[in-house]
Amino acid sequence: MPFRIRPGRAAALLLSAALVAGGLSGCSFLTPFKTCEGTEARMKELESLPLLASPPPGASLPRTFDGVYAECADDSGDAWLSAGRTYVYPGTRQEVLDHYRGAAEADGWRFVPAPTFARDSGDVCFAKGEDGQAKTFTVSFPPARFMADFYGPEAAAEFATGSGFELTAGSEADGATTSCWS
Repeated sequence: MPFRIRPGRAAALLLSAALVAGGLSGCSFLTPFKTCEGTEARMKELESLPLLASPPPGASLPRTFDGVYAECADDSGDAWLSAGRTYVYPGTRQEVLDHYRGAAEADGWRFVPAPTFARDSGDVCFAKGEDGQAKTFTVSFPPARFMADFYGPEAAAEFATGSGFELTAGSEADGATTSCWS
């Protein structure tokens, strides 16, 4: 007699195996849903990071928009907090990177090298804090066309005159350790 598993039991067995495998590997397929509720203090902590308000000499906020944002997004099942600033800078990308690498490391941030797939972007990322207090800090250089699509043609024109860059501090709502390059 052939061995048969009814469809309902097959699904239950598959789900059980997935949960056990996730637990044994340290990963979980079913994370608890986290919302932005109650994250105000953590958001203020991100918004007030000195690195966000310490651009290289000569950098300025764009004239066409304030260049500052803060948000909590919980539409993916896990709440993610982020705060950032956008600057226009007349110098080079390398000058921006050198400035932030020195400032971040002096403040206790650890440089996290980009994996191969992300190296061409020119973005850099730093991490700080242990589980429960972990956060990331990125420096990125969005293309002028992104600025036009997101902020309008005036922003793109301003960024075309120099090097525009964005700074973003991010954190899980509960401060759990996260990756720069997920």
